[in-house]
Amino acid sequence: MAQRPRIWLTPLHRVEWAHAIAQHMFRGTLSSQDAARLYTVFEADRSSGIWAETGIPEIAFETAVQLARKFGPRLGSRTLDTLHVASALELGAREFWTFDERQSKLAKAAGLTVR
Repeated sequence: MAQRPRIWLTPLHRVEWAHAIAQHMFRGTLSSQDAARLYTVFEADRSSGIWAETGIPEIAFETAVQLARKFGPRLGSRTLDTLHVASALELGAREFWTFDERQSKLAKAAGLTVR
């Protein structure tokens, strides 16, 4: 991360992070101690400024509607997928980082370079 430009962190990303940790705990693949450690490291990264914290641009919601209408029927995109991609587009991202296959397909379809 230190060799890359700062990565945007929106409130949506923070919610997704909390849910990802909770899902791993629910499935039994992450202990509460490990989860606490991950939360601590994440918050330390936030405090150190590794992330470029920003809000979700208001126009991203309309962009998400347009992405859903244009690509949803073909790609099966979900609400949060379209909102993530729309936020990236409206923030002027050149690259989109994801491990999610649906998000990846949508981001590529919308013209973003996916990493």
